[in-house]
Amino acid sequence: MFHPLRVAAVERLTDDAVAVTFDVPPHLRDTFRHTPGQHIALRRTVDGREIRRTYSVCTPATADPVLQVGIRLVEGGAFSPYALKELAPGDTVEAMAPAGRFVLEPRPGHFVGIVGGSGITPVLSIAATLLAREPRARFCLVRSDRTVASSMFLEEVADLKDRYPDRFQLLHSLSREEQQAGLPTGRLDEPRLRALLPALLPVASVDGWFLCGPHGLVQNAERALRSLGVARQRIHEEIFHVDDGTAPPASASASAPSIPPRASLAGTVTATLHGRSGAWPGRDGETLLETVLRHRADAPYACKGGVCGTCRAFLVDGEVRMDRNFALEDEEVAAGYVLACQSHPVTEEVAVDFDR
Repeated sequence: MFHPLRVAAVERLTDDAVAVTFDVPPHLRDTFRHTPGQHIALRRTVDGREIRRTYSVCTPATADPVLQVGIRLVEGGAFSPYALKELAPGDTVEAMAPAGRFVLEPRPGHFVGIVGGSGITPVLSIAATLLAREPRARFCLVRSDRTVASSMFLEEVADLKDRYPDRFQLLHSLSREEQQAGLPTGRLDEPRLRALLPALLPVASVDGWFLCGPHGLVQNAERALRSLGVARQRIHEEIFHVDDGTAPPASASASAPSIPPRASLAGTVTATLHGRSGAWPGRDGETLLETVLRHRADAPYACKGGVCGTCRAFLVDGEVRMDRNFALEDEEVAAGYVLACQSHPVTEEVAVDFDR
């Protein structure tokens, strides 16, 4: 469900990024209370076409939280140019309640974030909340940006260094600009991370790794960590900016080998949503989400690209093939969860539950 929120402030962070703060009315404060690391979906209508985009909440999850998201310009994008060039205080934007499982509930331990570009947004909330609420926790932020001028939330990160000098560590790498101090210029690719991380961190004793940013960076970081012996369950990922057509297929899905790519059966899809169930015939090539949306406009989704996880559903019956999956952990897929926007039926009957 979407709720209209008034824009309280639009702050320029860099030439191509802004922070948007919303006024949350008293009756919606519990609805928009976020867990550090979650995102919200924003909606607008252009020329009769509905556009949804997800953006991570970047502020700490305090007792009276501020709802703020960071938005970076995506060339040719449908929402970010509007946010940077037109959105102003006093405007109203429709927003969905916070969602997502790229989260860290504050607890004692040593945690590390490896982020690139706008991937700083959820990890900033995670780090700030953790350090404020758990005095026995430490956090190391390894961030990669093109230049200092393109780096989002520099002041907020510097504030964490000043407030928690003994518990917050920052390693900043620039790919297109020389630094007088800090890491040498260059991209954080797999070989570099594999050499860098053990030299700077006790890799084996880190309790959780949070990887966020472009697909290439997250993939390189995961490979480096796995080669260093880090268990998969300690690695948490959120992908930003996956280009259509360039991403690999889902690493795990329920599929039938005889089904050719992009093919699906036009059988019956049964879905449970908000406590109500319905069964509808699918069409050739449709995803589960497309079938459900033709009959239930309230079906949850945002990116439709297998990235945000808003359309996560439990597969009750039947089999599906996911085109790609950048939102569900391996454990979730093994437990029976699928992304409705990427799932094609490969059996005549498929049943999913969006409420689980």
